[in-house]
Amino acid sequence: MLKKYLIAFLISMVPLIELRGAVPYSIGMGLPILQSYIVCIVGNMLPVPIIFLFARRVLEWGKDKKYIGKFFTFCLEKGHKGGEKLKAKAGRGLFVALLLFVGIPLPGTGAWTGTLAASILDMDFKESVIAVLLGVILAGIIMGLVSAGVLGGLKLF
Repeated sequence: MLKKYLIAFLISMVPLIELRGAVPYSIGMGLPILQSYIVCIVGNMLPVPIIFLFARRVLEWGKDKKYIGKFFTFCLEKGHKGGEKLKAKAGRGLFVALLLFVGIPLPGTGAWTGTLAASILDMDFKESVIAVLLGVILAGIIMGLVSAGVLGGLKLF
C-alpha cells in the first residue's frame, strides 16, 4: 500500500499530469480517498515554492542556450500567455483568477503553469502559494468526484 501512495505522490509532482492524474490513479488502485487526496495535494504543492522562486530565473538563463533554448522559451511563453490571460480576465481579482485557473482541471492549467504565471506576473509569493493551494484543493475535489462517478452520474461530463 505504501508503494501505491508513493506512486500517487510522484504522479502528482509531474508537470501537466499533477493531481489531475494522481487522484484517479489513487481511486483506481483502491486507496482510501481522504488519505490519498492529502498525499496528492502535498505532492502537487511540493514543487510550487521552488517553481515560484527559481523557475523564471532558470528559464530566462536557458532560453538562449543551444540545446535547451527552444524548450525554455516555450515554457516562458506559455507562462507569459497564461499570466496575461489571467491579468486580462481578472483585473483586480487576480487571486481568484489564479485560484480558478489552477482549480479547474483542464490541460495546462495546473499548479506548475499557475505558479509560473504568478512568478512571471511578479505576484506576491504568499498570495500566489495560497491561491495555488486552494486551486489544487478545488481540482482535487473535482477530480475525486469525477473519478468516483458522482459527476458522471449527473451527465455533466
